[in-house]
Amino acid sequence: MVTPASGPCPGRATPERPVPTAAPTTVLTKTFADFAQRADYSLLDSLRPDPQASVDGQDHRPRQVFSGHYVPVTPTPLPAPELVAHSRTLFDELGLGDGLAHDDHFRRLFSGDITAAQEPMRPYGWATGYALSIYGSEYIQQCPFGTGNGYGDGRAISVFEGVFNGRRWEMQLKGGGPTPYCRGADGRAVLRSSVREFLAQEFMHALGVPTSRSLTLYVSRLETVRRPWYSANSRSFDPDILVDNPAAITTRVAPSFLRVGQLELFARRVRSGAHPEARNELRMIVQHLIERNYRQEIDPGLDFSEQVLELAGLFRGRLTALVANWMRVGYCQGNFNSDNCAAGGYTLDYGPFGFCELFDPRFQPWTGGGQHFSFFNQPVAARANFQMFWTALRPLLEGNTAALERLDEIHDGFADAMGQELDAMWASKLGLIHYDAELVQDLLQLMVASKADYTIFFRRLSDIPEQVSALQESFYVPCSEELDAQWTSWLQRWRHQVTSSGDLRETAAAMKRVNPAVTWREWLIAPAYEQAAQGDYGLVGELQEVFRHPYDALAPELAATYDRLKPREFFNAGGVSHYSCSS
Repeated sequence: MVTPASGPCPGRATPERPVPTAAPTTVLTKTFADFAQRADYSLLDSLRPDPQASVDGQDHRPRQVFSGHYVPVTPTPLPAPELVAHSRTLFDELGLGDGLAHDDHFRRLFSGDITAAQEPMRPYGWATGYALSIYGSEYIQQCPFGTGNGYGDGRAISVFEGVFNGRRWEMQLKGGGPTPYCRGADGRAVLRSSVREFLAQEFMHALGVPTSRSLTLYVSRLETVRRPWYSANSRSFDPDILVDNPAAITTRVAPSFLRVGQLELFARRVRSGAHPEARNELRMIVQHLIERNYRQEIDPGLDFSEQVLELAGLFRGRLTALVANWMRVGYCQGNFNSDNCAAGGYTLDYGPFGFCELFDPRFQPWTGGGQHFSFFNQPVAARANFQMFWTALRPLLEGNTAALERLDEIHDGFADAMGQELDAMWASKLGLIHYDAELVQDLLQLMVASKADYTIFFRRLSDIPEQVSALQESFYVPCSEELDAQWTSWLQRWRHQVTSSGDLRETAAAMKRVNPAVTWREWLIAPAYEQAAQGDYGLVGELQEVFRHPYDALAPELAATYDRLKPREFFNAGGVSHYSCSS
């Protein structure tokens, strides 16, 4: 049985997907000196550094970090960095002149050379620790010290925080070299995973899904790192060779990089009595989370306990809406641990992710993920992460029985809230005024039986066809007579609801605003990063353009490439249909 992951709640009208809009540009930042003046380090100014950290950021060897909210650390520069791509969309939103991507100081900073910093910028970056929970179970096994004090940003180093056109953004290097949390690794990222993350973040933004963003991507031709990967035409489940990859750094941008796992870390220290300031450090990071991600919605005049309750409710709303959006566009996070769950309620950490092509509720592209992180299990994983968020907030309300009861009510209401978001999402994809559980359930069963392509099917359905023949091009196998009859019956039931609820042209247009015309197909991404490794960035640029307007109908010459079923040779292909997190 295919379960649409829906909770028991009445159907409701669904708001259309949020259309990404650029903040009005008031000041154009053309020079690096102007860029430096945007610096405003709220995290460094309001939170505590590790008291055992070095004063100059030369802190690159694995060690335990026992307290403090961050470790000052300098990134490791790429030798002879070369620009692969930058996001003109994000540059426009931030008010950055396009030429900055080629500016020498800008290039140096975002390829890891912090000596390019100019006052009032800081001459070092910072890395943060966090805890790990998987499906609500606390883990310390991945910590080399067996304590949990060595787990955190192993190769992610924030180098800038500033305000652009009234909005605060943090800029973080992925692959910026080792930190105290590197667990003995080299701290680098390979070009392959960097291209994937760069493209995916901007694609998700264009899809209207809350996400971290991409600023720049630089590569070095003089530094390579060795990783396990797949040989040509491999059918292996796990990587079968070692490959030397160009080292790269992608800069990801977000209002903050605070994670559920960070709150967990400080809550664990409170519970264990790790040090006298543990409770205060937990309170400080929760206050900082509110300031960075929720201040527009939470009145600063409220008592702190009331602000904590507001935070819990708002995060629940953002998290449930986020997961519903993931499922709307076919996205599978692959590894939705608490440390990969942004406390601001947006997508973070594009490592073992993928987009569903052949519809399968159990779709999971990451070889290390298991079905518990599969496509249709994402609401359950989200609930487990919210449980850890709730657990982390509880110590701040100790002694306040009424507040704890209200916090528990917010926690206990997660399943219903998730169900309402999913019901609304399925209704929007089908152009329905109200969610119809039986209609959706029957549809998902038919899609599995017909081996439907998730994106192509819903886009073709958005034309509101009368005959199943109009949907056939989204099926990987021809329909049998029995299936054809079942589809005909389902279409009649669905069209009856759609036609009785309003103008068909308006309904079709609304459906096309939630069902994209193009999706991420790994077999089209792989050539882009393979060509980029040879110095050809043309396909990366083409994908940027294709992904900028994913709801618009494709031009015929692009549709021939990007609007088609996955070729047979890419099924079960290592590195394409499945892949390890060798990045």
